[in-house]
Amino acid sequence: MPYVIAAPCIDVMDKACMDECPVDCIYEGNRKLYINPIECIDCGACEPACPVEAITQDRGVDEGHEEFVADNARFFELALPGREEPIGAPGGALGLGPVGADTEFVAGYRQSA
Repeated sequence: MPYVIAAPCIDVMDKACMDECPVDCIYEGNRKLYINPIECIDCGACEPACPVEAITQDRGVDEGHEEFVADNARFFELALPGREEPIGAPGGALGLGPVGADTEFVAGYRQSA
């Protein structure tokens, strides 16, 4: 998975990264955004667009945010609450629209003070 969105995006979701993504691979959950690891072309256009610096390459996530690498993939691989099937790789977020759900990890995540 080339790029990952971590904790700083939770409950912020500025979405500037979505405007910069040339392949429309950033999907909107309920509390945060997720990058589809199958659709991402590893161009890096999203990273500098994020005002809260939540986006990094998977091998460069900040200490304490390592779980977001696997969790980002789970968003697309598992059936989320209220959905019967996994999202998979539908070929772009724009056609799917906001998902309205998060992974269990993000749904229960509490930001540190």
